[in-house]
Amino acid sequence: MTDAVSPLAPFRNRLYLAYWLTGLMANFGWLIQMVGASWLMTSIGGSPEMVALVQTSVALPTMLFSLAAGAMADNFGRRTMILVSQSFLLVISSVLAFLSWAGWVNPWMLLCFTFLIGSGKALNNPAWQTYVTEFMPREDLPEAIAANSVGFNLARSVGPAIGGAIVASVGAFAAFAVNAVSNIGMIVVMLGRGTTASASDLPPERVGSAMLAGIRYVAMSPHLLVVMVRGAVFNFAAISVMALLPLVARDLVEGGPRTYGILLGGFGVGAVIGALAGARLRHMMSLEWLVRTGFLAFAVAVAVIATSSVAPLSILASACAGASWLLTLSTFNTTVQMTSPRWVVSRAHALYQAASFGGNALGSWVWGMLAASYGIPTSLLAAAAVLVFGAGLGLGLRLRELGPLGLDPSGRWVAPRGAADLRPRSGPILTSIEYRIAPEDIDAFLRIMAERRRSRARDGARAWSLARDMDDSEIWTERYQTPTWLDTQRFHSRRTQADAELSDRLKALHGGQAPTIRHEIERQPGRPAPDWTGLADH
Repeated sequence: MTDAVSPLAPFRNRLYLAYWLTGLMANFGWLIQMVGASWLMTSIGGSPEMVALVQTSVALPTMLFSLAAGAMADNFGRRTMILVSQSFLLVISSVLAFLSWAGWVNPWMLLCFTFLIGSGKALNNPAWQTYVTEFMPREDLPEAIAANSVGFNLARSVGPAIGGAIVASVGAFAAFAVNAVSNIGMIVVMLGRGTTASASDLPPERVGSAMLAGIRYVAMSPHLLVVMVRGAVFNFAAISVMALLPLVARDLVEGGPRTYGILLGGFGVGAVIGALAGARLRHMMSLEWLVRTGFLAFAVAVAVIATSSVAPLSILASACAGASWLLTLSTFNTTVQMTSPRWVVSRAHALYQAASFGGNALGSWVWGMLAASYGIPTSLLAAAAVLVFGAGLGLGLRLRELGPLGLDPSGRWVAPRGAADLRPRSGPILTSIEYRIAPEDIDAFLRIMAERRRSRARDGARAWSLARDMDDSEIWTERYQTPTWLDTQRFHSRRTQADAELSDRLKALHGGQAPTIRHEIERQPGRPAPDWTGLADH
């Protein structure tokens, strides 16, 4: 196996090694504090509903804040967001540890603190998950992202057991203290990393506008929508195993807590094996076939778990499910991060997380209801059928391959003459581009303009239109609008090398010359409306 496909290649990067180890430490702390919170709620007299709300209180912030967190990470810097969120988690977890040690925690106070801890985690995740794109070579990114998933699965397999031992031997406050300490590693690594130069000289977007820009970008990017849909379907069906595994251990293989722990451990071991095999599999097959294989292998594993009453066979199936889980989700994760420009990657990842979390939440409820009404095997077999359906979705919703995508900024745009007199809030700004297209090139021109329309809207242009001159049928005019001069600058800063290549194709159809570009600022009647003609990357 060559370095290019070695699962250990990312660990040769010392910064990545520190990044991975501190992420692993934080994941252990997170899962240990979850055990402590659940047990503390039970021991201080919380009702069953309050005990269940502990899980809700840490999961809900992901739905509420992940997109806003992604927007802030893209605008204020991922390092900054990691430092702020980890410092927040350090303080909140330390306060909770002290209050728990002092015996001053009541059920509602505990829920408030777990919600705050969940909020800190939700604010951290988009920045932390996508920070790896800032320092890892592109060829190592798939393995680096898969290794991140291995770290989480390793923590999930062992963390709860460690948490249980800490709570049993010392107390719940110790679990919260461990979580507080686990955040220090990330802070140290980020402080040692130093400030990363901003990719843009423009001021940050308002969070609300940045969130809308992220939603717009994903909505206008078919390849990302494919990942969102198929990721949601996979999570909806695959969560059936994790949701029903305690019942599988108790009722299907007639075991106890030890059996459940072994099944859970098998899932985690399978995830590690999947990560080690993932690099080789990505080298052997397309991403689409890798995902289809993941769907189908998970379906087989779920069907075996549903019909098996033999613990060793169920453990083996659980390991198969873990490997399929890791391979499929790391492929989705990699695709989102490597097919999104840097200016929006954290928001795209946050939306992917929201889609996956939504699938998990809905799936847990659906498979639990089916198990209660029709039995565990029926529920699991229904989930297996959905996984087969998800594999079939690839016939119409194929994943995009990770070739050269041209996502680096083009850097071609030159502001029009007179722009120095504009203020950031001046606008709206109207842009028109005039092409002369020979009759034999019209079909090719219209195909390119269809791509152009999507890319314009995706990057923030409004009111896009294409018109043909009624007096000279060879003249075509593209028009679009941006709300303000600052939005115009931001729009052009988002143009990528792929967009520049599209411009070059249009230039070739235009006779090899740059088309005429006109920038205008809209004014009310009675006020002069200056227009400038200048050279620009259009």
